[in-house]
Amino acid sequence: MNPASQSRIGAWIAFVVGSLYFIVPLIGTFEFSLRLKRDEYSFEAYRVVLTDPKFLSSFGYSTLMALITIVIGIVLVVPTAYWIQLRLPKLRPLVEFITLLPLVMPAIIIVFGYLRLYNSSSWIPLTANERSTDLLLAFSYVTLALPYMYRAVETGMRAVDVRTLTEAGEILGASMITILFKVIFPNVRVAILSGAFLTFATVIGEFTMASLLNRPAFGPYLQLIGANRAYEPSALAIIAFLVTWACMGLINVVGGAKRQAKRA
Repeated sequence: MNPASQSRIGAWIAFVVGSLYFIVPLIGTFEFSLRLKRDEYSFEAYRVVLTDPKFLSSFGYSTLMALITIVIGIVLVVPTAYWIQLRLPKLRPLVEFITLLPLVMPAIIIVFGYLRLYNSSSWIPLTANERSTDLLLAFSYVTLALPYMYRAVETGMRAVDVRTLTEAGEILGASMITILFKVIFPNVRVAILSGAFLTFATVIGEFTMASLLNRPAFGPYLQLIGANRAYEPSALAIIAFLVTWACMGLINVVGGAKRQAKRA
């Protein structure tokens, strides 16, 4: 057997083992979620979960927070990545280091820092009422999702000739804001959407920040159900998995459509 065939067989073995490691627990969780009724399989656990008002309110709240986080992240990250790519390339290592900090700093440390800085007796009492606490939670989620959003957008910026596009816009008399929104944004749309879907998947099941800020998010609801029920947590786990992988599938769909448009 030649080395190429051995390498191919080894790759398939690794793929099968990895798939089994991932799929078998998922199948077991799904099978367990169907056992709410004794001696028969049913989707009763899913019906109970999906008709629970707390599920609808918590999932709706987390979805709204995810959308707010995505908007704030785009407004913050896209101009920053554009300006670094265009004018300040020497600062790229520093900015990349800063954006990666949330990956090495536990979320509980970040949220305790926010509570220390923005408690009701501070100069900026963001925890004084529910609406300002929602705003603080959104900013917390922006920090948490920053590595994914920035990396996606920055990769998209590198894939296009930002300098040439900017110079062409300036020659035509466009302002910097016009260039950013009408020239740069359309060319990095797929990268922005990728970052947005990753942000959504990160926010929708986040527990630590929402719990410590005492907000009615989906993550604390998952924990509450898991502590008091048997079959419903498995159904919720499958639902959360489907939401996450739907986001990943949308990234592939959008990216594939963009590549087909370029080939056409």
